[in-house]
Amino acid sequence: MGPPAPHFRFPGGSRKAGLLLTRTVLYYAQSTGEWNVEKWKTILRDALRDPAELAERFQLSADELREVGKVFPFRIPRPVLERIGSPKDPLFRQCVPDVRELTASGDLLDDPLGEVRFGKEECIVQKYPDRCLFLVSGECAMYCRFCTRKRKFRAPFRVGKKQIDEGLAYIRAHRELRDVLISGGDPFLLDDDRIEYILKGVRAAKHVRIIRIGTRTPSMLPERITVKLVRMLKKYHPLYVNVHFNHPAELTGPAVKTLNRLADAGIPLGSQTVLLKGVNDDPEVMRELMWKLLEARVKPYYIFQCDLIYGTEHFRTPLSKGIEIMKALRGWSSGMANPHFVIDLPKGGGKVPLVPDYLVKAEGRFRTYCNYCGEEYLYPDLEDAPEKD
Repeated sequence: MGPPAPHFRFPGGSRKAGLLLTRTVLYYAQSTGEWNVEKWKTILRDALRDPAELAERFQLSADELREVGKVFPFRIPRPVLERIGSPKDPLFRQCVPDVRELTASGDLLDDPLGEVRFGKEECIVQKYPDRCLFLVSGECAMYCRFCTRKRKFRAPFRVGKKQIDEGLAYIRAHRELRDVLISGGDPFLLDDDRIEYILKGVRAAKHVRIIRIGTRTPSMLPERITVKLVRMLKKYHPLYVNVHFNHPAELTGPAVKTLNRLADAGIPLGSQTVLLKGVNDDPEVMRELMWKLLEARVKPYYIFQCDLIYGTEHFRTPLSKGIEIMKALRGWSSGMANPHFVIDLPKGGGKVPLVPDYLVKAEGRFRTYCNYCGEEYLYPDLEDAPEKD
Protein backbone atom coordinates (compact mmCIF):
# COMPACT_ATOMS: atom_id res chain seq x y z
CA MET A 1 0.00 0.00 0.00
CA GLY A 2 1.32 3.46 -0.85
CA PRO A 3 1.39 6.49 1.45
CA PRO A 4 -1.96 7.91 2.66
CA ALA A 5 -3.64 10.38 0.30
CA PRO A 6 -2.83 14.04 1.05
CA HIS A 7 -6.28 14.73 2.51
CA PHE A 8 -5.82 11.97 5.15
CA ARG A 9 -3.47 13.96 7.42
CA PHE A 10 -2.30 12.45 10.67
CA PRO A 11 -4.01 14.36 13.51
CA GLY A 12 -1.47 16.31 15.51
CA GLY A 13 1.34 14.46 13.73
CA SER A 14 0.61 11.34 15.79
CA ARG A 15 1.78 8.14 14.10
CA LYS A 16 -0.58 6.06 16.27
CA ALA A 17 -3.54 8.21 15.28
CA GLY A 18 -2.36 8.02 11.69
CA LEU A 19 -2.32 4.22 11.71
CA LEU A 20 -5.82 4.21 13.21
CA LEU A 21 -7.04 6.54 10.50
CA THR A 22 -5.42 4.38 7.83
CA ARG A 23 -7.19 1.29 9.16
CA THR A 24 -10.48 3.20 9.21
CA VAL A 25 -9.99 4.23 5.59
CA LEU A 26 -9.17 0.64 4.61
CA TYR A 27 -12.28 -0.64 6.40
CA TYR A 28 -14.42 1.94 4.60
CA ALA A 29 -12.85 0.96 1.27
CA GLN A 30 -13.48 -2.74 1.88
CA SER A 31 -17.09 -2.23 2.98
CA THR A 32 -17.97 -0.05 -0.02
CA GLY A 33 -15.93 -1.80 -2.69
CA GLU A 34 -13.92 1.41 -3.15
CA TRP A 35 -10.42 -0.01 -2.63
CA ASN A 36 -8.92 2.86 -4.58
CA VAL A 37 -11.16 5.81 -5.29
CA GLU A 38 -8.45 7.32 -7.50
CA LYS A 39 -8.06 4.27 -9.76
CA TRP A 40 -9.81 6.07 -12.61
CA LYS A 41 -7.20 8.83 -12.49
CA THR A 42 -4.42 6.28 -12.81
CA ILE A 43 -6.13 4.73 -15.84
CA LEU A 44 -6.56 8.17 -17.37
CA ARG A 45 -2.93 9.10 -16.73
CA ASP A 46 -1.70 5.84 -18.29
CA ALA A 47 -3.95 6.03 -21.36
CA LEU A 48 -2.29 5.48 -24.74
CA ARG A 49 -1.31 8.71 -26.50
CA ASP A 50 1.88 7.66 -28.27
CA PRO A 51 1.54 7.30 -32.08
CA ALA A 52 4.55 4.95 -32.26
CA GLU A 53 3.10 2.51 -29.73
CA LEU A 54 -0.32 2.58 -31.39
CA ALA A 55 1.24 2.04 -34.83
CA GLU A 56 3.27 -0.93 -33.62
CA ARG A 57 0.28 -2.54 -31.95
CA PHE A 58 -1.94 -2.51 -35.06
CA GLN A 59 0.66 -2.30 -37.87
CA LEU A 60 -0.30 1.25 -38.79
CA SER A 61 1.68 4.17 -40.18
CA ALA A 62 3.21 6.10 -37.28
CA ASP A 63 3.73 9.10 -39.56
CA GLU A 64 0.04 9.23 -40.44
CA LEU A 65 -0.97 8.88 -36.78
CA ARG A 66 1.37 11.74 -35.85
CA GLU A 67 0.01 13.87 -38.67
CA VAL A 68 -3.58 13.41 -37.54
CA GLY A 69 -2.65 13.63 -33.86
CA LYS A 70 -1.15 17.09 -34.31
CA VAL A 71 -4.57 18.36 -35.37
CA PHE A 72 -6.93 16.01 -33.54
CA PRO A 73 -5.17 14.38 -30.55
CA PHE A 74 -6.15 10.94 -29.33
CA ARG A 75 -6.38 9.19 -25.97
CA ILE A 76 -7.29 5.53 -25.47
CA PRO A 77 -7.65 4.08 -21.94
CA ARG A 78 -5.66 0.84 -21.60
CA PRO A 79 -8.71 -1.30 -20.65
CA VAL A 80 -10.43 -0.11 -23.85
CA LEU A 81 -7.29 -0.79 -25.86
CA GLU A 82 -7.18 -4.38 -24.58
CA ARG A 83 -10.68 -4.98 -25.95
CA ILE A 84 -9.73 -4.00 -29.52
CA GLY A 85 -8.93 -7.12 -31.48
CA SER A 86 -8.10 -5.65 -34.88
CA PRO A 87 -8.63 -2.58 -37.09
CA LYS A 88 -12.00 -4.08 -38.05
CA ASP A 89 -13.20 -3.82 -34.45
CA PRO A 90 -16.01 -1.25 -33.92
CA LEU A 91 -14.05 0.30 -31.04
CA PHE A 92 -11.00 0.74 -33.28
CA ARG A 93 -12.89 2.97 -35.69
CA GLN A 94 -14.22 5.10 -32.85
CA CYS A 95 -10.95 5.83 -31.07
CA VAL A 96 -7.99 5.34 -33.45
CA PRO A 97 -7.02 8.34 -35.64
CA ASP A 98 -7.59 8.00 -39.37
CA VAL A 99 -5.79 10.11 -41.97
CA ARG A 100 -9.18 10.76 -43.59
CA GLU A 101 -9.92 13.07 -40.67
CA LEU A 102 -7.76 15.64 -42.43
CA THR A 103 -9.83 15.50 -45.62
CA ALA A 104 -12.05 18.51 -46.22
CA SER A 105 -15.57 18.27 -47.63
CA GLY A 106 -17.87 21.06 -48.74
CA ASP A 107 -20.73 19.60 -46.69
CA LEU A 108 -18.86 19.44 -43.41
CA LEU A 109 -18.41 22.18 -40.82
CA ASP A 110 -16.24 23.04 -37.84
CA ASP A 111 -19.26 23.96 -35.73
CA PRO A 112 -22.16 21.98 -37.24
CA LEU A 113 -24.58 22.67 -34.37
CA GLY A 114 -24.07 26.43 -34.28
CA GLU A 115 -22.80 26.44 -30.72
CA VAL A 116 -20.68 29.53 -31.33
CA ARG A 117 -23.70 31.30 -32.81
CA PHE A 118 -25.90 30.43 -29.82
CA GLY A 119 -23.21 30.82 -27.17
CA LYS A 120 -24.30 33.09 -24.32
CA GLU A 121 -21.35 32.82 -21.94
CA GLU A 122 -18.06 31.06 -22.58
CA CYS A 123 -19.57 27.77 -21.41
CA ILE A 124 -23.32 28.30 -22.00
CA VAL A 125 -25.19 27.50 -25.21
CA GLN A 126 -28.92 28.19 -25.44
CA LYS A 127 -30.71 27.22 -28.64
CA TYR A 128 -34.10 26.33 -27.16
CA PRO A 129 -36.54 28.48 -25.16
CA ASP A 130 -36.49 26.58 -21.86
CA ARG A 131 -33.15 24.77 -21.65
CA CYS A 132 -29.44 25.33 -22.03
CA LEU A 133 -26.18 23.46 -22.45
CA PHE A 134 -23.59 24.00 -19.71
CA LEU A 135 -20.09 23.02 -20.89
CA VAL A 136 -18.09 22.41 -17.72
CA SER A 137 -15.19 20.24 -18.89
CA GLY A 138 -12.86 20.15 -21.87
CA GLU A 139 -11.56 16.64 -21.28
CA CYS A 140 -12.81 13.15 -22.20
CA ALA A 141 -11.67 9.68 -21.20
CA MET A 142 -11.43 8.77 -24.89
CA TYR A 143 -11.55 11.26 -27.75
CA CYS A 144 -14.20 10.00 -30.16
CA ARG A 145 -13.07 10.48 -33.75
CA PHE A 146 -16.59 11.66 -34.74
CA CYS A 147 -17.05 14.12 -31.85
CA THR A 148 -19.48 16.99 -32.42
CA ARG A 149 -17.04 19.33 -30.67
CA LYS A 150 -14.01 18.05 -32.53
CA ARG A 151 -13.01 21.64 -33.24
CA LYS A 152 -12.06 21.91 -29.57
CA PHE A 153 -9.42 19.19 -29.99
CA ARG A 154 -7.28 21.74 -31.80
CA ALA A 155 -7.47 24.35 -29.03
CA PRO A 156 -8.28 22.55 -25.78
CA PHE A 157 -11.33 23.93 -24.02
CA ARG A 158 -10.17 25.07 -20.58
CA VAL A 159 -12.89 25.58 -18.00
CA GLY A 160 -11.98 27.21 -14.70
CA LYS A 161 -13.96 28.48 -11.73
CA LYS A 162 -14.46 31.85 -13.42
CA GLN A 163 -16.23 30.26 -16.40
CA ILE A 164 -18.28 27.99 -14.13
CA ASP A 165 -19.41 30.92 -11.99
CA GLU A 166 -20.33 32.93 -15.10
CA GLY A 167 -22.39 29.99 -16.32
CA LEU A 168 -24.16 29.63 -12.97
CA ALA A 169 -24.89 33.36 -12.94
CA TYR A 170 -26.47 33.07 -16.40
CA ILE A 171 -28.65 30.17 -15.28
CA ARG A 172 -29.79 32.07 -12.17
CA ALA A 173 -30.61 35.17 -14.22
CA HIS A 174 -32.65 33.36 -16.89
CA ARG A 175 -35.82 32.22 -15.23
CA GLU A 176 -37.15 30.68 -18.43
CA LEU A 177 -34.68 27.81 -18.02
CA ARG A 178 -36.31 24.63 -16.72
CA ASP A 179 -33.72 22.10 -17.88
CA VAL A 180 -29.91 22.32 -17.74
CA LEU A 181 -27.78 19.77 -19.62
CA ILE A 182 -24.29 19.58 -18.11
CA SER A 183 -21.78 18.42 -20.70
CA GLY A 184 -18.31 19.13 -22.03
CA GLY A 185 -15.98 17.23 -22.65
CA ASP A 186 -17.13 14.85 -19.97
CA PRO A 187 -18.35 16.33 -16.66
CA PHE A 188 -17.46 13.14 -14.80
CA LEU A 189 -13.77 13.73 -15.46
CA LEU A 190 -13.97 16.51 -12.90
CA ASP A 191 -13.28 15.77 -9.24
CA ASP A 192 -16.29 15.01 -7.06
CA ASP A 193 -16.11 18.33 -5.21
CA ARG A 194 -16.09 20.29 -8.48
CA ILE A 195 -19.08 18.32 -9.78
CA GLU A 196 -20.96 18.98 -6.54
CA TYR A 197 -20.13 22.68 -6.70
CA ILE A 198 -21.74 22.81 -10.14
CA LEU A 199 -24.79 20.75 -9.17
CA LYS A 200 -25.35 22.77 -6.01
CA GLY A 201 -25.09 25.99 -8.00
CA VAL A 202 -27.58 24.85 -10.66
CA ARG A 203 -30.00 23.45 -8.07
CA ALA A 204 -29.92 26.80 -6.24
CA ALA A 205 -31.75 28.28 -9.26
CA LYS A 206 -35.28 27.37 -8.13
CA HIS A 207 -36.74 27.74 -11.63
CA VAL A 208 -34.56 24.86 -12.91
CA ARG A 209 -36.73 21.76 -12.66
CA ILE A 210 -34.40 19.03 -13.93
CA ILE A 211 -30.66 18.59 -14.37
CA ARG A 212 -29.11 16.27 -16.94
CA ILE A 213 -25.50 15.12 -17.19
CA GLY A 214 -24.05 13.77 -20.43
CA THR A 215 -21.18 11.28 -20.06
CA ARG A 216 -19.40 8.45 -21.84
CA THR A 217 -17.51 7.25 -18.77
CA PRO A 218 -19.73 4.16 -18.20
CA SER A 219 -18.49 2.71 -21.50
CA MET A 220 -14.95 4.15 -21.70
CA LEU A 221 -13.97 4.62 -18.03
CA PRO A 222 -16.45 2.76 -15.80
CA GLU A 223 -14.03 3.00 -12.87
CA ARG A 224 -14.99 6.66 -12.58
CA ILE A 225 -18.51 5.89 -11.34
CA THR A 226 -17.55 5.29 -7.72
CA VAL A 227 -19.82 4.70 -4.75
CA LYS A 228 -18.73 8.09 -3.40
CA LEU A 229 -19.64 9.89 -6.63
CA VAL A 230 -23.06 8.24 -6.86
CA ARG A 231 -23.81 8.97 -3.21
CA MET A 232 -23.20 12.65 -3.93
CA LEU A 233 -25.20 12.68 -7.18
CA LYS A 234 -28.36 11.33 -5.56
CA LYS A 235 -28.58 14.43 -3.36
CA TYR A 236 -29.53 16.50 -6.40
CA HIS A 237 -32.65 14.78 -7.74
CA PRO A 238 -34.41 15.13 -10.10
CA LEU A 239 -31.17 14.29 -11.88
CA TYR A 240 -30.87 12.38 -15.16
CA VAL A 241 -27.75 10.88 -16.73
CA ASN A 242 -27.47 10.49 -20.49
CA VAL A 243 -24.89 7.86 -21.41
CA HIS A 244 -23.35 7.10 -24.81
CA PHE A 245 -23.06 3.59 -26.27
CA ASN A 246 -22.58 2.84 -29.97
CA HIS A 247 -22.12 -0.94 -30.10
CA PRO A 248 -23.24 -3.95 -28.03
CA ALA A 249 -19.60 -4.84 -27.31
CA GLU A 250 -19.30 -1.67 -25.23
CA LEU A 251 -21.69 -3.08 -22.63
CA THR A 252 -19.02 -4.99 -20.73
CA GLY A 253 -19.38 -6.37 -17.21
CA PRO A 254 -17.82 -3.26 -15.59
CA ALA A 255 -20.00 -0.97 -17.75
CA VAL A 256 -23.20 -2.77 -16.74
CA LYS A 257 -22.14 -2.73 -13.08
CA THR A 258 -21.63 1.01 -13.34
CA LEU A 259 -25.03 1.54 -14.95
CA ASN A 260 -26.72 -0.53 -12.25
CA ARG A 261 -24.98 1.52 -9.58
CA LEU A 262 -26.42 4.71 -11.04
CA ALA A 263 -29.88 3.17 -11.49
CA ASP A 264 -29.87 1.85 -7.90
CA ALA A 265 -29.40 5.45 -6.78
CA GLY A 266 -32.69 6.35 -8.47
CA ILE A 267 -31.00 8.12 -11.38
CA PRO A 268 -32.94 7.63 -14.65
CA LEU A 269 -30.62 6.65 -17.50
CA GLY A 270 -31.02 7.38 -21.20
CA SER A 271 -28.65 6.44 -23.99
CA GLN A 272 -27.56 8.37 -27.04
CA THR A 273 -26.14 6.48 -30.01
CA VAL A 274 -24.49 7.90 -33.10
CA LEU A 275 -25.11 6.08 -36.38
CA LEU A 276 -21.62 5.33 -37.73
CA LYS A 277 -20.57 3.60 -40.93
CA GLY A 278 -18.69 0.41 -40.19
CA VAL A 279 -19.63 0.49 -36.50
CA ASN A 280 -23.37 0.09 -36.09
CA ASP A 281 -24.98 0.72 -39.50
CA ASP A 282 -26.61 -2.70 -39.38
CA PRO A 283 -30.16 -3.38 -38.15
CA GLU A 284 -29.15 -6.52 -36.24
CA VAL A 285 -26.29 -4.76 -34.46
CA MET A 286 -28.51 -1.84 -33.51
CA ARG A 287 -31.32 -4.12 -32.33
CA GLU A 288 -28.91 -6.02 -30.06
CA LEU A 289 -27.54 -2.74 -28.71
CA MET A 290 -31.02 -1.47 -27.81
CA TRP A 291 -31.88 -4.70 -26.00
CA LYS A 292 -28.61 -4.80 -24.07
CA LEU A 293 -29.20 -1.21 -22.97
CA LEU A 294 -32.66 -2.07 -21.68
CA GLU A 295 -31.27 -5.06 -19.82
CA ALA A 296 -28.78 -2.69 -18.18
CA ARG A 297 -31.72 -0.45 -17.13
CA VAL A 298 -30.99 2.23 -19.72
CA LYS A 299 -33.76 3.63 -21.93
CA PRO A 300 -32.61 4.12 -25.55
CA TYR A 301 -33.22 7.81 -26.14
CA TYR A 302 -31.71 8.96 -29.44
CA ILE A 303 -30.03 7.52 -32.50
CA PHE A 304 -28.25 10.49 -34.04
CA GLN A 305 -27.39 10.83 -37.68
CA CYS A 306 -23.67 11.61 -37.57
CA ASP A 307 -23.29 15.39 -37.40
CA LEU A 308 -21.73 17.28 -40.29
CA ILE A 309 -18.34 17.56 -38.58
CA TYR A 310 -15.12 18.33 -40.42
CA GLY A 311 -13.11 15.15 -40.99
CA THR A 312 -15.91 12.63 -40.51
CA GLU A 313 -16.99 11.88 -44.08
CA HIS A 314 -15.90 8.24 -43.66
CA PHE A 315 -18.37 7.83 -40.76
CA ARG A 316 -21.42 9.16 -42.59
CA THR A 317 -24.34 7.03 -43.74
CA PRO A 318 -27.26 8.02 -46.00
CA LEU A 319 -30.43 9.03 -44.13
CA SER A 320 -32.12 6.00 -45.67
CA LYS A 321 -29.89 3.75 -43.53
CA GLY A 322 -31.27 5.26 -40.35
CA ILE A 323 -34.84 4.84 -41.63
CA GLU A 324 -34.05 1.21 -42.47
CA ILE A 325 -32.82 0.63 -38.92
CA MET A 326 -35.90 2.25 -37.39
CA LYS A 327 -38.15 0.00 -39.52
CA ALA A 328 -36.18 -3.00 -38.29
CA LEU A 329 -36.78 -1.94 -34.68
CA ARG A 330 -40.46 -0.98 -34.86
CA GLY A 331 -42.67 -3.99 -34.25
CA TRP A 332 -39.76 -6.41 -34.04
CA SER A 333 -38.65 -5.04 -30.67
CA SER A 334 -40.49 -3.59 -27.69
CA GLY A 335 -41.46 0.05 -27.98
CA MET A 336 -39.09 0.58 -25.05
CA ALA A 337 -36.26 -0.40 -27.42
CA ASN A 338 -37.25 2.20 -30.02
CA PRO A 339 -35.35 5.48 -29.66
CA HIS A 340 -35.93 8.60 -31.74
CA PHE A 341 -33.87 8.80 -34.93
CA VAL A 342 -32.92 12.46 -35.36
CA ILE A 343 -30.74 14.79 -37.33
CA ASP A 344 -29.31 17.90 -35.72
CA LEU A 345 -29.82 20.51 -38.40
CA PRO A 346 -26.72 22.46 -39.50
CA LYS A 347 -25.88 25.87 -38.04
CA GLY A 348 -28.00 25.34 -34.94
CA GLY A 349 -31.34 24.50 -36.53
CA GLY A 350 -32.09 21.97 -33.79
CA LYS A 351 -33.16 18.34 -33.75
CA VAL A 352 -35.66 16.95 -36.24
CA PRO A 353 -37.05 13.40 -35.87
CA LEU A 354 -37.12 11.15 -38.92
CA VAL A 355 -39.57 8.24 -39.08
CA PRO A 356 -40.45 5.61 -41.66
CA ASP A 357 -43.50 6.40 -43.77
CA TYR A 358 -46.17 3.74 -43.22
CA LEU A 359 -48.87 5.49 -45.25
CA VAL A 360 -49.61 3.60 -48.48
CA LYS A 361 -52.45 5.71 -49.84
CA ALA A 362 -55.20 8.16 -48.83
CA GLU A 363 -58.68 8.14 -50.40
CA GLY A 364 -61.21 10.53 -48.94
CA ARG A 365 -61.33 9.88 -45.22
CA PHE A 366 -59.74 6.45 -45.54
CA ARG A 367 -56.05 5.78 -45.05
CA THR A 368 -54.21 2.60 -45.96
CA TYR A 369 -51.23 1.85 -43.74
CA CYS A 370 -48.57 -0.81 -43.92
CA ASN A 371 -47.58 -2.46 -40.63
CA TYR A 372 -44.17 -3.78 -39.59
CA CYS A 373 -44.82 -7.08 -41.42
CA GLY A 374 -45.66 -5.34 -44.69
CA GLU A 375 -49.39 -6.06 -44.37
CA GLU A 376 -51.84 -3.34 -45.42
CA TYR A 377 -54.71 -2.16 -43.21
CA LEU A 378 -57.50 0.34 -43.83
CA TYR A 379 -58.06 3.02 -41.21
CA PRO A 380 -61.20 5.25 -41.24
CA ASP A 381 -60.31 8.82 -40.33
CA LEU A 382 -62.78 11.49 -39.18
CA GLU A 383 -63.86 14.28 -41.46
CA ASP A 384 -62.62 17.67 -40.33
CA ALA A 385 -65.67 19.30 -38.73
CA PRO A 386 -66.21 22.97 -39.60
CA GLU A 387 -65.64 25.31 -36.69
CA LYS A 388 -68.77 26.89 -35.19
CA ASP A 389 -69.06 30.64 -34.91
